[in-house]
Amino acid sequence: MPSPAIKPSVKHNTNSNTVKTLRRLINAPSVTPDDAGTIDYLAERLAALSFEYTHLDCNGVRNLVAWREFGPGPAMAFAGHVDVVPANPQGWVAHPFAAAVIDDVIYGRGAADMKGGVAAMLSATEHLCERAQQCQGTLFWLITSDEEGEAEYGSKIMAEYLARQAIVLDACLVGEPTSHQQVGDTIKNGRRGAISGRIQIRGKAGHVAYPEQTINAAHIAGELVNELANISWWKDVLGSQTSLQVTGLTVPDIVDNLVPASCEITFNVRYSHAYKSQEIYQIVAQALAPWHDNVSVQWERPCESYYTGGRESACFLTLVEQAILRVRGQFPALSTAGGTSDGRFFASSETQVIECGVKNDSIHQVNEHVSVGDLHAIEEIYRAILCDYFVA
Repeated sequence: MPSPAIKPSVKHNTNSNTVKTLRRLINAPSVTPDDAGTIDYLAERLAALSFEYTHLDCNGVRNLVAWREFGPGPAMAFAGHVDVVPANPQGWVAHPFAAAVIDDVIYGRGAADMKGGVAAMLSATEHLCERAQQCQGTLFWLITSDEEGEAEYGSKIMAEYLARQAIVLDACLVGEPTSHQQVGDTIKNGRRGAISGRIQIRGKAGHVAYPEQTINAAHIAGELVNELANISWWKDVLGSQTSLQVTGLTVPDIVDNLVPASCEITFNVRYSHAYKSQEIYQIVAQALAPWHDNVSVQWERPCESYYTGGRESACFLTLVEQAILRVRGQFPALSTAGGTSDGRFFASSETQVIECGVKNDSIHQVNEHVSVGDLHAIEEIYRAILCDYFVA
């Protein structure tokens, strides 16, 4: 049975434990992949709540897997990251790692993406542990310092560790910033996939005055760009469209009287969750087939799509929606838009993944921030989700 409605805590309390935790996290200049001590800090805080934990460090990346078993029951994880993108102090109202609080707004790199979510989830976890005798199931924490980078040694490593331990998560809540106008108005029940490609075109050089003796690689490139731009993505679904964008076209050693013998096209595909990367490879290969003697394709940085199905099949999605309804008074919109996230590493036929966090309108920007009110609002949502999931 769902827990009773949880009354929001006092807003604008700049001395709350959640605010103090967030400021402590922002103070650490944890630019990818350096965790700047935040992983040990979180491990200590969780250990004080009777969590067991292990570190999975790999190639300079720090990963934390922590868990507390309350009793027999389902397993849910809170997943997130402590690393941030770089921040040049120029233009900021305060130093980006000072965690300044100005007019009830906390400024700092990572305030929204996503140290605010981590701080709020820690407070919600503390609240849950106060009711430990009423709880059933196991709560995991999965935290990395490699989300903003290549993501090769972070959540991917933790997902592989869980698989080796035969641990199957039933649900995973990712604390990425998903909200738009107000906290809780949008959550993500999936993400489009992403992949980049590099096409090498081979022609035959020669004098521009004798084009019949050449194969112009740049002309072939123009034909390929048109073909790529007009691919029909027939499996797209409403709200999750595929987009292929050419990002570069390069001819080396340009000479005005020489037909180029080579050319390179770079492109990126953001694809609907209706596809997997292997299908993207095949569709692009079919589009390039008429030029197969002159082209080769190299694929880079694949990020698989994922999707937690509709309300009729995704009970965790329903639980999150109901928690937000009670706390915020309205249902959230569902979205799969935006870039990629680490949710893809944990999503599977057994694991339902939902992303829910603070507003994303300042992430990666100068003066990234989160209001104290919004920070407390997402904490109340996390409290409701954890209580509904674990409290018998």
